[in-house]
Amino acid sequence: MEREAMEFDVVVVGAGPAGLAAAIRFKQLCAAQGADYSVCVIEKGSEVGAHILSGAVLDPRALNELLPDWPDRGAPLNVPVTEDRWLYLTERRAFRLPGFAMPPFMHNDGNYIISLGNLCRWLAAQAEEMGVEIYPGFAAAEVLYHEDGRVRGVATGDMGVARDGHRKDTYTPGVELHAKYTLFAEGVRGNLSKQLIDRFALQDGRQPQTYGLGLKELWQVDPARHHQGLVVHAQGWPLDSKTAGGAFLYHLEDNQVAVGYVVALDYWNPYLSPFDEFQRFKTHPEIRDVFAKGRRLAYGARAINEGGYQAIPKLVFPGGALIGCSAGFVNVPRIKGSHNAMKTGMMAAEAAYDALAAGRDGDTLVGYADRFNTSWVAKELFTVRNVRPALKWGTLKGTLYGGFDMWLSHLGMPLPWTLGHHPDNASLVKAADAPAIVYPKPDGKLTFDRLSSVFLSNTNHEEDQPIHLTLKDPGVPISVNLALYDAPEQRYCPAGVYEIVRNDDGSNPRLQINAQNCVHCKTCDIKDPTQNIVWVVPEGGGGPNYPNM
Repeated sequence: MEREAMEFDVVVVGAGPAGLAAAIRFKQLCAAQGADYSVCVIEKGSEVGAHILSGAVLDPRALNELLPDWPDRGAPLNVPVTEDRWLYLTERRAFRLPGFAMPPFMHNDGNYIISLGNLCRWLAAQAEEMGVEIYPGFAAAEVLYHEDGRVRGVATGDMGVARDGHRKDTYTPGVELHAKYTLFAEGVRGNLSKQLIDRFALQDGRQPQTYGLGLKELWQVDPARHHQGLVVHAQGWPLDSKTAGGAFLYHLEDNQVAVGYVVALDYWNPYLSPFDEFQRFKTHPEIRDVFAKGRRLAYGARAINEGGYQAIPKLVFPGGALIGCSAGFVNVPRIKGSHNAMKTGMMAAEAAYDALAAGRDGDTLVGYADRFNTSWVAKELFTVRNVRPALKWGTLKGTLYGGFDMWLSHLGMPLPWTLGHHPDNASLVKAADAPAIVYPKPDGKLTFDRLSSVFLSNTNHEEDQPIHLTLKDPGVPISVNLALYDAPEQRYCPAGVYEIVRNDDGSNPRLQINAQNCVHCKTCDIKDPTQNIVWVVPEGGGGPNYPNM
């Protein structure tokens, strides 16, 4: 069966903040100039926002530029930040860091505590009013190329393929979406973006990208323990001094609190479990009382770009560009990236519009790269470029250095060097050289197991489809991962996807992949020691369905 083909001027892959901002900005330019160019956005989630997960405290700078009348349009920015707290935790105590020690840009004055998923749903409504075509439930599975190597567009995945590869009665071939320019806004470690980075050598001359795993729960708490507008960030316990990470608590409206934990994926101990570190964090005496008499509403997990300025790949290639977290614009010390993602989408849209207006088609959008290099996004990321890599010296030393470096940059005296990164998958020591970590059993009230958590993520996949967590070599999970690292995929996955199973007598260990549990966090694609696990898209519409995350 031949695939149907659809033609557009611009195709955007991913309906996150970057992709939707790009579509809106492109249509704004069309309206201003009386042009009638077409733009289409495809989204692998079952609806816009279904796969969106973030803290989130939003810096509205990009939104102010994109839609300055957003308050009149009813944007879901309902909770301005009223107070910042920074904590350093030991096992029993919490030390509050003075606000004056933080550079001004680390404060959240003028920012909002939001659901990023709800913001994206609202942005999608604005885009559709402008004539943008948005198709949720369609996963981009393949990049299409012209004969001369330029990107021609993307193809969505086939539907109705059984696990063994045969076509079921419900089989429907994917659709080809052809465009003069294709903008990739897939989010962190997008599978097509990863291919494009390799094909066009976009990472050459850059530092390797590095990541963190962010885990989040949404709670309904006792009104007596709720402080709307309060933002709390914490470092220290329960992580050891050699492992980077931290936590947040954001007090939203309606007596809800978003609590999250981020573990840098360059951690060294193969016995570490980010999920269980998160659960343990909630038991700290300074933290646990927030959730007394509370009820957990939702759970999710997602990888986060942490490489910063020096790890941003080349952004453009013939026929397309990387925007948002497909390239990685997170400001790690601020724990913010949505404003930068939106701005990069807007800049790419402006470059694409200029190219089309000049009669160009499928060339390299140099205008986007030029805009980025002179933008406030680049300036912001340059200012904090040494904070994340400094944590390789330990939490305390790295944090002190990072604060010193940021202050000098803020005062106009940036240090003349830029620190580098190492790939996250190369950081584990052998299991024989690491201490085992024994985590407390969950109590089902404050702390929970993986499977009950995945249930709250509303994750669902058609079970009779090819497993989307693929192995380059099926033997490596046992011969390398289990033999050398005690199968760390069992612990770094926050959804219980990977499991070593054995016969009743303990013999014949083998890796079982419970792909239906996958929350699309991409951690396995990042942290697997030999990069043997490759995440590819499942059928469109599969995965988590986050309601308010």
